[in-house]
Amino acid sequence: MVGAMTCWFSATAVVPELTRDWLLNPSQAGWLTNGVQIGFVSGALISSLVNLPDLMRLTRLIAISALVAASANAVLLFDPGWPVAVIARVVTGMALAGIYPPAMKLMATWFRRGRGLAMGALIGALTFGSSMPHLFRAVSDGLDWRLVVSLASLGAVLSAAIFGLLIREGPYAFARAVFDPRRALTIFRDRGVLLANLAILAICGSFTPCGHGLTFATVAEQGGVGPFASPSLFAFIVVASGAAGCILGGLLSDRIGRCLTTAGMMAVSGACALLIGFAFDGPEWLLALIAVIWGVTIAGDSAQFSTAVTELADPRFIGTALTLQVSIGFALTVLTIWIMPHIAAALGGWRWAFLVLLPGPVIGAWAMLRLRKLPEAARLAGGRG
Repeated sequence: MVGAMTCWFSATAVVPELTRDWLLNPSQAGWLTNGVQIGFVSGALISSLVNLPDLMRLTRLIAISALVAASANAVLLFDPGWPVAVIARVVTGMALAGIYPPAMKLMATWFRRGRGLAMGALIGALTFGSSMPHLFRAVSDGLDWRLVVSLASLGAVLSAAIFGLLIREGPYAFARAVFDPRRALTIFRDRGVLLANLAILAICGSFTPCGHGLTFATVAEQGGVGPFASPSLFAFIVVASGAAGCILGGLLSDRIGRCLTTAGMMAVSGACALLIGFAFDGPEWLLALIAVIWGVTIAGDSAQFSTAVTELADPRFIGTALTLQVSIGFALTVLTIWIMPHIAAALGGWRWAFLVLLPGPVIGAWAMLRLRKLPEAARLAGGRG
């Protein structure tokens, strides 16, 4: 997962270099990131409508998707020009949609007990992998930007080999589904799944780990944050901190329940959205600390929403449920990443812009606490709710 996800922000990490070499304006440069997001959403929606993760062998689907992602990402190495580069980024995103949701279902086939920690580790790997291009750029400062893109494609090729040759489905495999596009909509009729999805959609409408890191990279580019002189290094630390949050969320979720864990994580992330504006005048280490804590908590709950869906949804359509959940969530993320700079500009800076994100954690925490009171909660975390 770490290897495959390096393709996600490979172009984003080298946007300054691409802007210079390809003579891009800010809008064109932005599409190198938005293209991946839109491609991912499109790919996930198509995949869920045809029930692909429930019809095709998971390891084969993931391996093929990783190879496609590696190839599309490598297109950037040939200086194809902005239109072709954007198309390549869209294809990269669509391929990544064939990796992330199916990998969650694959992990669930190996665990009944401890599934929260297992899913947390998987999403932690995804979070860490998506942050790797920023690390590549930070440590290769002054070298050709093609090195970052090449390493990302190489990671995806290695990922395809591992998934295709070394991994199989676990002993708790779900029943195979039949093609039924109506399942993509009827999944939301289950009260438990609906509340879990409402919670994650509220958070995605607020922020995701990737959007969080991208925004703070922008803030760092505009003025520097804390002790991190390199915006790329700061973005890496903020996003990678989410990997630790995923492990922490998994441990807590298996011990005290999915609902309490996610509600607690959302309470802390909401507090960060509320408080970070007060730290913009310094000390700078405090601003950086709040950003990192926010990164930990905003990632720590996301894996547990998906874990809850694997426990609540129709077992025949777990892959479809996960893929649809992720696709809608990332669609909201695209909107958030696009609108946040405009809000910051309207307010005269980033300082108070994050307050508009506060409703997301509030709604999400309410949804999970409401779920905890329903009979369906007995199916979560071995009866812990």
